[in-house]
Amino acid sequence: MAVPASDRLPTYFVSHGGGPWPWMMDQMPGWERLHESLAALPADLGRTPRAILCVSAHWEEAEFTVQTSPNPPMLYDYGGFPDFTYRIQYPAPGSPEVAERVGELLSGAGIPVGFDGRRGYDHGTFCPLYVSYPEADVPILQLSLRHNLDPEAHLAAGRALAPLRDENVLILGSGFSYHNLGQFFSPAAAEPSRLFDDWLADTMLGSSTDDRTRRLIDWERAPAARACHPREEHLLPLMVAVGAAETEDAVRVYHEDNFMGRLSSSSYRLGATPDLN
Repeated sequence: MAVPASDRLPTYFVSHGGGPWPWMMDQMPGWERLHESLAALPADLGRTPRAILCVSAHWEEAEFTVQTSPNPPMLYDYGGFPDFTYRIQYPAPGSPEVAERVGELLSGAGIPVGFDGRRGYDHGTFCPLYVSYPEADVPILQLSLRHNLDPEAHLAAGRALAPLRDENVLILGSGFSYHNLGQFFSPAAAEPSRLFDDWLADTMLGSSTDDRTRRLIDWERAPAARACHPREEHLLPLMVAVGAAETEDAVRVYHEDNFMGRLSSSSYRLGATPDLN
């Protein structure tokens, strides 16, 4: 039986910030708008998902790999922060059942898939989702990027995973619309980040869905593309989110032009929320 469109979840691409920032906002001013956008996600979504499949920029494997632990540990994949940030706990349960379904969908589409029962939550997952679901009461599992970082492969993975949206599983790409660590604190980053963010907004909001896909595949031709993404792992989660909602419109759910005092940064939702269908 077909699932009514009114029951279908949207997908999201979120800019997830840097390091363990939600626990350091008193020491890291200027993160308020990002925090507000992530905290608003449950209300925007309109209901509690059965599970969240998070495609984090901070996990790459030779093939797409899904986290299978029923209780994933923590992975503190950052450096140079206070000692307490290496004791943070976000004890959301995993979902071996949904992991099995993810593997089934990818394999059924002819996409090789691996399974990892030891992988923990990296900060691309536990930081934004702590803000959205601070009680850690929604099951979460991660899906890796594929190490070749091919946009078309990640769009194809999203297409294969689209049925999860009809099964009350939220597909969330967690990356960053700007990610050049060498320039984060430089005034010279302002103009490239604005140029790329404007291109991304035009692609996501001002293009037909067919043109959107073509532009994302060819993203390296965007203004300041490599100045903003010297390596594209923080952009690739967007491709999965788009692939899973490829024929649906996008909405920008977060944007600012002065993130950290200089950067343009954005997040997107694809597809209407259940209450808006």
